[in-house]
Amino acid sequence: MKRRVHGTRTLVAALVIFAGIAVSITSTGATNATSPLAKLWVEPAAGYGFLDSAVNSAHHSIELSMYELKDPVMESALAGAARRGLRVRVLLNADYLGRSENASAAQYLSRRGVHVTWAAAHTIFHAKYLLVDATRAYIGSGNFVAYDYPNTRDFWVLDTSPQDLVAIRAVFTSDLHGTSNTVSPSNGLVWSPGSEPALLRLIASARHTLLIENEEMYSYGIEDALVAAAERGVAVTVVMTAQARYYSDLTYLAQHGIHVRLLTSAQLYIHAKTICVDCVGTSGTAFVGSINYSTSSLSYNRELGVSSSTPSVVSLLRSTIEGDAGRGAPL
Repeated sequence: MKRRVHGTRTLVAALVIFAGIAVSITSTGATNATSPLAKLWVEPAAGYGFLDSAVNSAHHSIELSMYELKDPVMESALAGAARRGLRVRVLLNADYLGRSENASAAQYLSRRGVHVTWAAAHTIFHAKYLLVDATRAYIGSGNFVAYDYPNTRDFWVLDTSPQDLVAIRAVFTSDLHGTSNTVSPSNGLVWSPGSEPALLRLIASARHTLLIENEEMYSYGIEDALVAAAERGVAVTVVMTAQARYYSDLTYLAQHGIHVRLLTSAQLYIHAKTICVDCVGTSGTAFVGSINYSTSSLSYNRELGVSSSTPSVVSLLRSTIEGDAGRGAPL
């Protein structure tokens, strides 16, 4: 097991709260900004038809940032929107294996009037979001890879907050032109690079329960924050798909009182990246996004997530993670 320094961490957060930003008070007296969300979709049960329909119903513009695109239905919908005269802009990840994995979709779309841009080199663009008519933002953890849909746990949310939409579109445009990695705060939006402080602050705000689902567990900062929560009496549950590469980190968590529950890949592949803080009934704070618990995802990649206290979102996220935990086996 890796060696690390133990002990309670003091997590101090100073937030500048602008007019119109919703906030929730934490146990330390700090604040967690949140966004009002219209809906949460749970995969694989929901399917991806709602996103296809969103593209098909667009009237003016579509902007998509995607890590991996291999979905003929979505590709056809994007091409159809361009054919109807809409402005369709797609930003595809190029780093790591992006240029090869996304080559077919890029070629198909480009030949059909879609403005396809390869994201800047040397940065993994792992964010997954879709802007429709600059009035709706769909933010999620799932790639548009059709063969992954049937057995993969992912979440998507609908954000219609005008302030969030302006911020997301500004980042998209900046990333499209490769001009800046700087983002402006807006409500509960959490961006990488640099998402770790916001997630540590969210974890530190827990007073009673923490429900976690993530694909990866390879961040000392996140792991120590979870341990600190358990040590102050918070009931912490971590749900993942069993992968040998994370056993050392998960063993560290289990040894410090965290309830680790693992599913087999035959049961369900946990690709989600979620947090539910003090979620009881419909109250609590939910986080959904693309951010894995790894140094790359937290500190270097382009990622996007959002925190919310919308009751319907909190309730569905809580019940889903609890259900997955009930199906999982202890480490």
